[in-house]
Amino acid sequence: MLEKLTIPPNTRFEERNIVASGDVIIGPNSKLSYGVIAKKIIVGERTTIEGDLLGEEIRLDAWCSVTGNVTSKQDAYIGEFASIGGKLTVYGDLEIGRNVRIKNGFEAKGLITIQDPTPVLFFIFLYLMVLLRLGRLEEAEKLLEEVEEFDAPLIIPENSQVSIDRISTRKDAEIVGSRVLGNVKARDINAEGSEIFGSLRGRDIIVSNCRVHGAIEGRVVYLVNSSEVFGYIRADKVYMEDGCSVEGGIVGREGVWIKEKVEIPGREEEAESERGKEQEAVEVEDSKADSEQPEEAETVKAEISEEEEKDGVEKGKVQEDVS
Repeated sequence: MLEKLTIPPNTRFEERNIVASGDVIIGPNSKLSYGVIAKKIIVGERTTIEGDLLGEEIRLDAWCSVTGNVTSKQDAYIGEFASIGGKLTVYGDLEIGRNVRIKNGFEAKGLITIQDPTPVLFFIFLYLMVLLRLGRLEEAEKLLEEVEEFDAPLIIPENSQVSIDRISTRKDAEIVGSRVLGNVKARDINAEGSEIFGSLRGRDIIVSNCRVHGAIEGRVVYLVNSSEVFGYIRADKVYMEDGCSVEGGIVGREGVWIKEKVEIPGREEEAESERGKEQEAVEVEDSKADSEQPEEAETVKAEISEEEEKDGVEKGKVQEDVS
């Protein structure tokens, strides 16, 4: 789950907050110079957030630090040795660990339980290992399905940094249908239908239907689907479709290719699999139609014979001339 920096559709990077339409999962040892507004917010151990947290449900693991206020519309879980620089407000139940520091106090409408909540990611991993060891594969699959029920989550892997100047991770990055502030640095980057106010730096970089207000530097760069770059592109290889534009220069150390249609590796296999599924569906429909044809033919024959009997004409004979 935390193997990729994922910015889902309708995510907005504002001046002080990241506003997500779904859930947010932040890996351990990360640092955010933003507040977060989302549905469900899960923060891993030893993560620092320089802003406020506002969500329907919030979970902070041990040793987390939040400089602003934390407001949960439902339940909240605060791990031990966590610190909150503002006020904690919980409209549901509160489960809180020991040695938690809250500068401006807290308010909880529901039940308050003082114990150390197990880190959510560690708990899921441990429970899954126990199920696999006992051979209860169906329950393990069910657990994975429940874990995947996050609502279009914004995922920030462990040891990542997110600020107005820099978005940095050691994993791949995927940005879809969002407005992003900051220079993105990742392993491989895939950006689609987004507006990015900053540069992109990585290995293989795919930019599709995007507006990038900055430079792009990588090993291989693909610029497709009417993308616009208000900066320069520097890479070993640059593949660019007709209709795309680059305001600055393009430097391709091994070559620059401008084509009517650029084929992106990996997309071809996905397209082939989709075509294969469509072909299988067509074959299934054809087989169903073939199986239904004999029944339809028998029905037609029966209807014809009934009409012949009504007209007084037997099958295989010609009506006699009675004139």
